[in-house]
Amino acid sequence: MILRALPLVLVATAPLLAQSPTPTPSATVAPTPSATPAESPTPAPSPTPIPTLRQKVNSLKDDDVSKAVDAIKRQFLDGEKTSEAAMQRALLEGLLRRLDPGAELVDSRARQQDEGTPFLAEILDGHIGYIRLGSMEAGVLPQMDAVLTGFDPKKVDAVILDLREAAHGGSYEVAADVARRFCAKGKLLFTVQKPSAKQERIFTSNQDPAFQGVIVVLTDADTSGPAEALAATLRQNAGAMIIGAPTKGGAAEFYDNELSGNLVLRVAIAQVIVPEAGPIFPEGVKPDVAIALPAEVQAQIFRESKEKGVSQFVYDVERKRLNEAALVANTNPEIDSVQSIQRERGKGNPLRDGVLQRAVDLVTAINFYKAKQK
Repeated sequence: MILRALPLVLVATAPLLAQSPTPTPSATVAPTPSATPAESPTPAPSPTPIPTLRQKVNSLKDDDVSKAVDAIKRQFLDGEKTSEAAMQRALLEGLLRRLDPGAELVDSRARQQDEGTPFLAEILDGHIGYIRLGSMEAGVLPQMDAVLTGFDPKKVDAVILDLREAAHGGSYEVAADVARRFCAKGKLLFTVQKPSAKQERIFTSNQDPAFQGVIVVLTDADTSGPAEALAATLRQNAGAMIIGAPTKGGAAEFYDNELSGNLVLRVAIAQVIVPEAGPIFPEGVKPDVAIALPAEVQAQIFRESKEKGVSQFVYDVERKRLNEAALVANTNPEIDSVQSIQRERGKGNPLRDGVLQRAVDLVTAINFYKAKQK
């Protein structure tokens, strides 16, 4: 009770103090050291970054490099690891690490067994065309033409071109043919240049585009070679937006050297250059919107979408709600809906293609602002 009455007493005495006839003299208070504004602390110097092994090696003079290699050969305790053959293997391993993705050692059997990602097309949300090329082989061109022709009567106003998991396979001629379906006639698409400036192949658009609308390209870390050239030229020449992860940086022509044990040494001999954007090799194509799926999740989505399509991985299933009819029937559709989803997907969370979802959201936003401007 005392604690509750105390605030009332303070409020009641406040007017009496204000009506006191004797003014209280103001006292001059000398400033104390604590009253002086504190000086802003001097920011601590940022720590010096620790150089990487490559940076350390690159900082050496040529004579020092030779001296260091000679010292390892003469002084290392295990002479077998510094023999001439061992040094050559170390040299090859170091070159492959340094020159990646311009030089790589691949198993030819693995490449033959790789089935790749099959061509897939679908219409999302009634007006967005989804096309997954899979590879840059000539066989995708008639399939793409048939799909684009079918988009026209259905009033498809946007295309999402999925280039994820599109590795080295295919050719730059096919990549240019695909680009011609979207780029204006007369556009310089890209060139393939060898070290000698006189040795280059020029790819231009020599036909009217089969589709004119919003274009979004999906990429990941496996997008390489002709697929990278296609993504870069569509952004440069057709205003495409790129969503996903930075590409591999393998937009080059390679020479295959057959080795023993079914191994092939692939060495870059020419690089792709997109007008105004510059070379793609070895940095790759940077997306406009960076997002990536875990590799195992993307692989599972791609496997299941072969038969079921991709829309199930984009849109959430609308759950049924409890209503008056259900109450009368003594049922709960919300529980039934959850149980049906769990039976279909298992007890884990349903798979969602977050990259494709961002692309659909982007198309929706672009069309919304276009409608507002009309």
